Amino acid sequence: MISLTSAQIDAWIVAFFFPLTRILAVLASAPPFSNPALPMRIRLILGLAITLAIAPILPAMPAVNPASAAGLLILAQELIIGFAMGFTIRLVFSAVDLAGTMIGLQMGLGFATSYDPQSAGQTPVIAEFIGLLALLTFMALNGHLLLIATLTHSFSALPVGNASLAAASWWNLSNWAAVIFSSGLLLALPIVVALLVTNLALAILSRAAPQLNLIVIGFPLTITLGFIALMLALSYLSGPLQQLFEYGLESVLGNFSVAAP
Repeated sequence: MISLTSAQIDAWIVAFFFPLTRILAVLASAPPFSNPALPMRIRLILGLAITLAIAPILPAMPAVNPASAAGLLILAQELIIGFAMGFTIRLVFSAVDLAGTMIGLQMGLGFATSYDPQSAGQTPVIAEFIGLLALLTFMALNGHLLLIATLTHSFSALPVGNASLAAASWWNLSNWAAVIFSSGLLLALPIVVALLVTNLALAILSRAAPQLNLIVIGFPLTITLGFIALMLALSYLSGPLQQLFEYGLESVLGNFSVAAP
């Protein structure tokens, strides 16, 4: 007859449940797994499968009762770490959304919006198009697999129960948001500059020939030139997106540091 002690049962629960908490938090907050089109049941099954696959190679878990105050504190800590890691990747796609929004506004298509299932809100169609393109590029580069690999490595860099995040980690995450804003601006800069030159030319034309109706001429002109500039820029967009994704995956763990004991 097999007999199990409560300590053995607690050790099995801790060895599986704490890693599962961090993994599910990442899957709930990091694209492409956080897409609302992906059913919650699929995410749960994926989290269970990843946990079962990596549990034998994870570092030793803390010997605590999962229902105790210390166990609940570790559980909350793993939840926060997972959401912070997923939020770092989410910021990368926010930079792409920012670039698309700026391009759409400069083209005069800021009023043309569609429902974005990723953000569960209305976004400009240009931002939606570039966001879908960035997501497909991320998948084509096996970014989802690299994210899972980074998540697995995080249990060695930030051990469960022994990883007390330093205060500098949250400051690094705030600085990362500023880097993302500048990255989105740089992505949209070529097209924005082209449209800015177009608007300046229209302004000079309106001063030289005030009788021209700029609403009739300028609106279709900026849209046409914006689509032409976007079509030409798409051929060179894969390189910056790949660098942005690589930088984002490096920052998933690079932004966090363990506090000194």
